[in-house]
Amino acid sequence: MVVSGIVGGSYLPLSESDLNEIHAATMKVMENTGIAVHCKKALEIFESGGAKVDYEKMRVYIPEKLVEKCVEAAPSKITLYGREEKHDLVLTDKNVYLGTGGTALNVIDLDKKRRPSTMKDVTNIARLVDALDNISFLVCPVYPTELDKNVVDVNRFYGSIFNTSKHVMGGVYTVEGVRQVIKIAEEIAGGPDKFKERPFISMITCIMSPLKFDKDYTELMLEVANYGLPLATPAAPLAGATGPMTLAGTLVQLNAEALAGIVLTQLVNKGMPVLYSAVPTTVDIRTMAFLFGSVEMGMMNAAAAQMARYYKVPIYATAGVSDSKLPDVQAGYEKATTAVLASLAGANYIHDAAGLLEGAMTAGYAQYVIDNEIIGMALRATKGIEVTPDTLAVETIDKVGPGGDYLAQEHTMKHMRTETFFAKVADRQNYTNWQNSGAKDGWENANEIAKDILNTHRPLPVPMEVHEKIKQMVPDLVDF
Repeated sequence: MVVSGIVGGSYLPLSESDLNEIHAATMKVMENTGIAVHCKKALEIFESGGAKVDYEKMRVYIPEKLVEKCVEAAPSKITLYGREEKHDLVLTDKNVYLGTGGTALNVIDLDKKRRPSTMKDVTNIARLVDALDNISFLVCPVYPTELDKNVVDVNRFYGSIFNTSKHVMGGVYTVEGVRQVIKIAEEIAGGPDKFKERPFISMITCIMSPLKFDKDYTELMLEVANYGLPLATPAAPLAGATGPMTLAGTLVQLNAEALAGIVLTQLVNKGMPVLYSAVPTTVDIRTMAFLFGSVEMGMMNAAAAQMARYYKVPIYATAGVSDSKLPDVQAGYEKATTAVLASLAGANYIHDAAGLLEGAMTAGYAQYVIDNEIIGMALRATKGIEVTPDTLAVETIDKVGPGGDYLAQEHTMKHMRTETFFAKVADRQNYTNWQNSGAKDGWENANEIAKDILNTHRPLPVPMEVHEKIKQMVPDLVDF
């Protein structure tokens, strides 16, 4: 079974004319301003592909024809596979999926204490997400602060894969780590050919705003692109700081950065699966603080979804994050607003939408459960209102008539489980019953659900003989 995704696209902040103007402005930036590329190998690849390269300035000027050629080569449909087929994600057109993000350096644990994240949190969060049905994928959620950087990649990915059969994506830090992660994934899949048929992991390498390919990230990008693994190459311009103050201007710069990532990957490996990758947001101009929960962030990611469809490339978008430090009312309205905007716009792969607080610096165990509910409501809104002869219910209205009720009607029984969203965290009792049942708030309800999942849920296992072989192959794996 392949999950096709709920189809969005009812919220369109940009007109057709706006899209054309952003495209035209982007082409001017790419061809005239250019992109700084601090990696000699990448400079050579751009030049061999037809870009103008200034080696002294380490700058690449990309003509529109080259952009068009590479965008056309990039797949318009990408399937991100799970270890179980029921978790396959089909990224195309306006299909919508929401999932987690990373890489947080702290957690708020089940004792409601904030502390540095560890490898144990990586595995616990993966197992928690595996059981939360509205969260479609796992981005390696936190950074194991007790580990050396050289062993983080393989431990984060394997700890995540071991504890969920959903698709796993993650940022990477070393070339050797990329190779080790692919090696263990091939072992789990049953060999390199089987893994290439159904790659159940993908990777993230970043472009630095404004308009810069950093040396280390670009080397990682080239490594992943050579293999052909699905890849996101996000840029994160901040309107007013690392991007223009205007949202339209930030979208132009973001578009140039996202397209440059597509161009480089297609020059390395034509046809490889790469996402139009977007993490645009804003700053508080009064303090210059980075903001991840602003409504403008949601608007720009919705607009980016339109730009990705303009080029017929699936999008890695961002929404559902908050600047709040704990699961409170601020977290609720910031997360819900941006998640709904990006979903309604038809963004395909919306990361960071579960678990993250404090501008993505902290992950909360209870917050994953709360966000599973927010995502469920966002998807329900995205699904929209189905209008058919059956749902119009004319015959049922006639049968009940004036003054009647619908509770016992067959029509009600037929639609009661699909027409409305059923909340698990929200308390919808009256005040007296709420008091009598312990007067618990949403944070406490979510904590209890998370504790129950971690005590009882068992994900699809990696066969023990495979696990033992991987431990022998990679001596730097930690016990979990």
